[in-house]
Amino acid sequence: MTEGNHPAPSDSYVQSFARGLSVIQAFGAERPQMTLSEVAAHTGLTRAGARRILLTLEQLGYVRSEERKFFLTPKILDLGYAYLSATPLWDLATPFMEEVANATHESCSISVLDGLEIVYILRIATHKIMTVNLSVGSRLPAWVTSMGRVMLGGLAPAARDDILARSTIVAHTPHTLTDPAEIRKAITTAQAQGYAFVAEELEAGLQSIAVPIFDRNRRIIAAMNVSGHASRNSREQMLKEFLPCLKQAAERLSATLQRR
Repeated sequence: MTEGNHPAPSDSYVQSFARGLSVIQAFGAERPQMTLSEVAAHTGLTRAGARRILLTLEQLGYVRSEERKFFLTPKILDLGYAYLSATPLWDLATPFMEEVANATHESCSISVLDGLEIVYILRIATHKIMTVNLSVGSRLPAWVTSMGRVMLGGLAPAARDDILARSTIVAHTPHTLTDPAEIRKAITTAQAQGYAFVAEELEAGLQSIAVPIFDRNRRIIAAMNVSGHASRNSREQMLKEFLPCLKQAAERLSATLQRR
């Protein structure tokens, strides 16, 4: 992305703000610290533009620098917390998730759909089930996850097809569905039966079952899942033992949200 590739400034687009966000998003696990030149390279900004933004973020307390390296400060969490604290799920969901985790002895999570991905907003972990450490803020492709397929099932067909068309569909394991027609069928099945089960499509050994969370208009606003390793529970066990309590928890949470 270069400075010339940003949308043209208009009354509804603040270019400098967009560039500031691109600088924040350039930092991450692979790039926890960067020099000015590295920030400019990863954002497509000029050195002068990147410097102005970094110094502004530093004055606001979101960035610090040591020995010509810039890095984010804990204050950056305020931006994410503002979203979480404004989301009713954040206040209400934990007791229901704890019931599920205690009953199943497996990890329980809630995510929302954001573009092509699901974003974890709540998680109670009982086991480390993936090579990637999942936590609040973690993102995964929607098309290959149980929570993603549940939420995709709540979209209009055209919106669902658009997301699948823009997704990078690749085989993560030998079990991954990669035929768009088969993925659409899996989403349709999840919609019809009220849950999605995904077995070892994202990572070997990982399987999960997810159900929708509804608002007062019966729109799917999030999904709750139970995930675990195939060595501990078979598909049949998860459907027989985990699905009933997961469904009950999601239904009670949905009812609580609808009364607010």
